[in-house]
Amino acid sequence: MRNSKKSLREVLDKKQLIKWKKKKKEEVVDLKKEKKIAQKGMKKKFGKEIKSKKIKVKAEEKIGDVTRKKRMRNEIVILWMVLLVLLFRIGWIQFGEGSKLQSMAYVQQTLDRSINPKRGTIYDATGKNILAVSSTVETITVNPGNIAKEDKEKVARALSDILELDYETVLKRVTKKSSIETISRKVDREKTDKLRVWLKDNKITKGVNIDEDTKRYYPYNNLASQVIGFSGSDNQGLDGIEAVYDEQLKGQKGKIERLTDAKGGDIEEVHENYVDAIDGNDLVLSIDATIQGIAEKYLKEACIDNKCTDGGNIVIMNPKTGDVLAMAGYPNYNLNEPFEPSTDELKASWEGMSQADRNKAMMALWRNKAVSDTYEPGSVFKLITASASLEEGITTPDKEGEFCCTGGIEIAGVRIKCWRYYRPHGSESLRQALMNSCNPVFIGLGQKIGVPTYYSYLNKFGLLKPTGIDLSRRSNQYFPKRE
Repeated sequence: MRNSKKSLREVLDKKQLIKWKKKKKEEVVDLKKEKKIAQKGMKKKFGKEIKSKKIKVKAEEKIGDVTRKKRMRNEIVILWMVLLVLLFRIGWIQFGEGSKLQSMAYVQQTLDRSINPKRGTIYDATGKNILAVSSTVETITVNPGNIAKEDKEKVARALSDILELDYETVLKRVTKKSSIETISRKVDREKTDKLRVWLKDNKITKGVNIDEDTKRYYPYNNLASQVIGFSGSDNQGLDGIEAVYDEQLKGQKGKIERLTDAKGGDIEEVHENYVDAIDGNDLVLSIDATIQGIAEKYLKEACIDNKCTDGGNIVIMNPKTGDVLAMAGYPNYNLNEPFEPSTDELKASWEGMSQADRNKAMMALWRNKAVSDTYEPGSVFKLITASASLEEGITTPDKEGEFCCTGGIEIAGVRIKCWRYYRPHGSESLRQALMNSCNPVFIGLGQKIGVPTYYSYLNKFGLLKPTGIDLSRRSNQYFPKRE
């Protein structure tokens, strides 16, 4: 019985197990179906987007390939353009600017020391008296790169002692990183000879240069100073005849050429090239030194005696040729010291003056008032009126009673007096009117000549144009406009 119950239970358990397994299978199948359905739904939902993305990616890849090829092509074109520009630039530098660059390289690779020519001598009219002459002096320069480092202080000390210069200033130039430095100009031969001996004793064979130079000298100091003028330290005329004839007097500079390295040092294998200076031309003036000296002497006395605070001028001419034999001015100055005060009054106030006032005072001394200032001729001009009247046949020299001085004459409502108005000259001829310097007579003659004719004579006498005298800072004439 028990065995039968047991077997029945086992049968029932098997049936239940089979049913459960079947049910599980069905659930699994249902899950798979649902999964397939879900996947199909997902494919339907996102398929289009995936396809569009793939298409977009492919399109971008195609565009990227095209862009990459285009970029490479552009880079090649740009590279060729740059290459062509560089080739053009190289060609331009080689052929277009070759000569210019070659000359610039020559300037950089060579060191030139100038040699000043002798300025031409200036003589007076006799050709015997020298008014200006150039004497031989020397200029000291150094090439800092050619002086050994251990010798620089020693050389600076010697230069400062012999040439009487400030040691610190000289040392700064000797140690400066440059190809050439000027130590002193216009040095007397006595000092340069001492320097030569010192260089020889201390075995300094290079780096210190002693070159020939010139210095302007005026033997007569103040004589004709405002006519002759003076020249500067660079051999250039600055005033007067020295400035006007500078091109003829100054000559042509020479030079000493030598090749240098990048530091400015000498290239020992290469010798110096010496180019001679060409001296200036001599000049002979119409000024006579003797007459000039006499004129200046008496002009100074007259200015002092008459207390002429503005000074004075004398011009002496040869009436037959128009040559200026003397042109004196007071006060004047020493041509050998053109920047130093020359009068006692100026010396007394010099220390308390500003630089601007000093310059103004020196310019006044240099000024040649005989040609720079406007001058009213006054009674001298009566000769012009008399000459025009005689030429036009208006009057004769000795006709008695032709003119009558009443002490004055009225012109445009203004009475112009004769200088002797208080006791008129009365009846007189042209000769007598000139002797008496009678104003009314010559005013009346001017009225008879008339403005157009009078101006034609002014022009014939050269009064309406510059005189043409070969001096600097000439003033122009001033006449009222012809109406």
